[in-house]
Amino acid sequence: MGALIFYTFIYFAGHFAALGLNIIANKKLLNHRLVGLIGVILVAIMHGYKIINSTGHDEDTLYAISYFVVFPVVVISAVLFYLGGKDKDDNNPK
Repeated sequence: MGALIFYTFIYFAGHFAALGLNIIANKKLLNHRLVGLIGVILVAIMHGYKIINSTGHDEDTLYAISYFVVFPVVVISAVLFYLGGKDKDDNNPK
């Protein structure tokens, strides 16, 4: 659960950094959701690399990668996919 909170924090850091840059520039330069997700993916790659290179047990490596890296990235991506679809539905009423 801690990894999910960590990656959520990373997402919101990128999200609000892009939002702040858009406000300072007074136009939409970056998509804040995409920048947040890219930040999560970059941190996940570095986190996975660190886990693979620092662990001495092969059976624990797969568990650590799947639970502490893949699971949070999949959850955050699924939520963003859901919210993106919901925003499209809100903009195009039937």
